[in-house]
Amino acid sequence: MADNRVVQGRMVTPGKLAELIEGDSVMDAEAIEDADRDCPDCGGNVLEVGYMPSVTEFVTGQKCQDCDWSDTDRD
Repeated sequence: MADNRVVQGRMVTPGKLAELIEGDSVMDAEAIEDADRDCPDCGGNVLEVGYMPSVTEFVTGQKCQDCDWSDTDRD
């Protein structure tokens, strides 16, 4: 899978995608993958990235490539 992907018309790295989902900087991010779902808002393709917003937390986040929708696996 490619390291960088296009999200809302911009090329993003895994770290930048994690920052878009988190709304803040992150410590580390894994490779971007395609999620097995469509966006609930616009029906577009959803990407998934695992990242560490802090030393003690690992989050899996999802972000639509076409609109502002995003979600995480946080409870």
